[in-house]
Amino acid sequence: MPSLTINGTLREIDAEPDTPLLWAIREQVGLTGTKYGCGVAQCGACTVHIDGVATRSCTLPISALAPDQKIVTIEGLSPDASHPLQKAWLELDVPQCGYCQSGQIMAAAALLQATPKPTEEQIVAEMTNICRCGTYNRIKAAINLAASSGTGRG
Repeated sequence: MPSLTINGTLREIDAEPDTPLLWAIREQVGLTGTKYGCGVAQCGACTVHIDGVATRSCTLPISALAPDQKIVTIEGLSPDASHPLQKAWLELDVPQCGYCQSGQIMAAAALLQATPKPTEEQIVAEMTNICRCGTYNRIKAAINLAASSGTGRG
């Protein structure tokens, strides 16, 4: 049985080796904040961090991961939704339907971890997740707000 470290906890995963990480997270671990969108790693609703890197989990088989790799989901970003990005998302009313937002926040958190004060061009280049509702301007504004607070790294 494969083992994965998810949100700081080593977990035994009772699934076939070719099971996508997304389904292990949702079905085996019960963390449903990571969403299924397209199933082909294009939309980004399934974005999690693997060793700090934003990764689309819907096509990544669990067999490709080692137990010591650190997987962080939206639930593990902060214990009480106090991450600066989560606060900025709320302050600026970023979500419309909200379905893509956990993936958007995870992508933005990885961006701010790598580039604490990103330029507009860097935000546009790195934020490739799709939002059907088109809240891109509010997403950019929230990233800028979190970055300007000086605590965007969480």
